[in-house]
Amino acid sequence: MRFENRKAIITGGASGIGLAIARRMASEGARVTLWDISAENLDAAAQDGLRPRQIDVTDAAAVEAGMAEDMQAMGGLDTLVCSAGITGPNTTVIDYPLEDWLNVQNLNVNGLFYCNKYAAALMRPGGFGRIVNIASVAGKEGNPNASAYSASKAAVIGLTKSLGKELCDTEITVNAVAPAAVESPIFDQMTAEHIAYMKSKIPMNRFGTPEEIAAMVCWLTSAEASFTTGAVFDQSGGRATY
Repeated sequence: MRFENRKAIITGGASGIGLAIARRMASEGARVTLWDISAENLDAAAQDGLRPRQIDVTDAAAVEAGMAEDMQAMGGLDTLVCSAGITGPNTTVIDYPLEDWLNVQNLNVNGLFYCNKYAAALMRPGGFGRIVNIASVAGKEGNPNASAYSASKAAVIGLTKSLGKELCDTEITVNAVAPAAVESPIFDQMTAEHIAYMKSKIPMNRFGTPEEIAAMVCWLTSAEASFTTGAVFDQSGGRATY
């Protein structure tokens, strides 16, 4: 029960990687609040005993208020996992629709920034916390026909490193996990051709699972990962080269 008495918020927590993380944390003693924009997914996930909050993380005021409210409701806040994100369309930079580009950056970068900013501000007075951001190997390598997603995940990596260094005078750590393709509902946002391309890049010749990502995230959010901050952990089935 390594998360006994821990209080966590997980964005994008009602499905896929976020839900796998939430379930594992809760099974090890954490009190978990799921943040998600989908009321339907939240209703289903709440049956697992997880607290739901329907929220649009691109709304900075809603994020700030929601953090404070959930901190009070749970009796604290010491863990944040940012898993909310979208892929955007699979097309070239030349043909990329401007509106889709802005939507991807707004959720994957701005929304994550708001969550990191307000969670860190609430954790800092207590001097302890764990923040984990879900990036992607695409943020390191740049996937063709996925420029907005790749650029957004590169930004997540940079933000993680910056905030990790800024909080080094505390016991608040900030790290990122960079998976290769993970079989989850996010595949519904991609073309079959792009999914096949991503699998072809993985030497293990298979996709990751949400549970495998959850295992890494739970170590990073545990007390054991006390000397690890501003780092990026690959889970790529051998794809990552640096």
